Amino acid sequence: MTLLLQISDTHFGTERPQVVAALLRLVDALSPDLVVLSGDITQRARRRQFAAARAFVDALGATPTLVVPGNHDIPLFNPLARLCYPYANHQRVFGADLEPAFESPELLVLGVNTTRAYRHKDGEVSMQQIRRVAARLEAALASQLRIVVTHQPVAVTRAQDEKNLLHGRERAVQRWARAGADLILGGHIHLPYVLPLHDTFAGLTRRMWAVQAGTALSWRTRGSIDNSVNVIRHDASVSEGDGGARRTTVERWDYSETNEAFEMIARHDLALDAAQPAVAVTLSG
Repeated sequence: MTLLLQISDTHFGTERPQVVAALLRLVDALSPDLVVLSGDITQRARRRQFAAARAFVDALGATPTLVVPGNHDIPLFNPLARLCYPYANHQRVFGADLEPAFESPELLVLGVNTTRAYRHKDGEVSMQQIRRVAARLEAALASQLRIVVTHQPVAVTRAQDEKNLLHGRERAVQRWARAGADLILGGHIHLPYVLPLHDTFAGLTRRMWAVQAGTALSWRTRGSIDNSVNVIRHDASVSEGDGGARRTTVERWDYSETNEAFEMIARHDLALDAAQPAVAVTLSG
């Protein structure tokens, strides 16, 4: 069994210290194989906020992490920095690679930088990024759960959130499905949910799921949803009774103000298609 913890929209600079402590206790209890931070690590991309984020990651000890930037991780009030070196503070603490990957016999996780200095909040994925990710997916092992991480969502549950959808998502979802992707992790809108992309996008060739996380640590929560993270458990074995389908569970863990701890409040059992080698398809445009 492989365990991945998705943490999103930490917004260091607005973090709640008691929630930070509770999340570190959860990580210690779960011992995940990987922690994914899916963007908006800081509130305003300032050095001290990134320093706090780095201290949090360091507190995870030897646990591997994969970090992608969000729109809040680019300076907003410093036009020169936003234009000339938008990722300087992010790269100073998390390294030069803005699109990191993690690979093990059971996991292939590919980060995609969907932020753009010329966009305020919106995200975008280019054809070059789509093709790069597809090539990595097509080379995956049959035993690997194949995950793509973006910051902005590829699908939403509410009409008012459609303005936050990732630009270029239609081509990306279709291409990544053909390449064998299983999950697309995202954040940005501080709402946790799981959606079947094979029911949302017409003509997908396999079952694929959008897994969205809430805000893990910030007081900038939405509605009645408190701080929230996702725990993804994957069993690489297949079910002979379901055409060789694989099984993955996505658990939503919310912070309890009463108990000052993260507690599991929802569970989604996802059926994934058998991991057949994908056939490479070249897109024009």
